[in-house]
Amino acid sequence: MLEIFKELFGIKNGQDTDIENNTEKEITPMIVTKQTNIGTILDADPMTGKYFLEIGMHCLGCPSARGENIEQACYAHGTNADELVAKLNAHFGN
Repeated sequence: MLEIFKELFGIKNGQDTDIENNTEKEITPMIVTKQTNIGTILDADPMTGKYFLEIGMHCLGCPSARGENIEQACYAHGTNADELVAKLNAHFGN
């Protein structure tokens, strides 16, 4: 799964992003709501992709997936949008 995630986001071994240890040089701070666009979240911090993978959203590289908001994605995947929002905000330190 890790290799697929790296491939989706174009991360090469040796880059500054360390997925294995869940570290990132710089995270763009943001507050996530159910209306926040998935592409915006992934652009702010590609490490958030793991939360989408956890809900079964394995199509993160698809342009239409990046255009959905949290509420739409959770509805399509039968998961709770409030729980995902809480996880993402905790990730961003909110």
